[in-house]
Amino acid sequence: MADLKKLEQFVLEETEEGYAIHLTAEGGEELAVAVTPEQLDAIIDALDDLLSDEGDFEDEDEDEAGRH
Repeated sequence: MADLKKLEQFVLEETEEGYAIHLTAEGGEELAVAVTPEQLDAIIDALDDLLSDEGDFEDEDEDEAGRH
């Protein structure tokens, strides 16, 4: 995988065709992409799934800590 750059900022903008996501990496490198409403829904679902999984790990860590 290519070198990952840290996200500095993002802006979501509504357009006539859907949405535009503007990303800025540390150092000022910018990327703008057009996304459809369906693609944005898929991004939201993927982030929600990822964050939900992280919550499960935190709950497991708390359960294990309570057992010791």
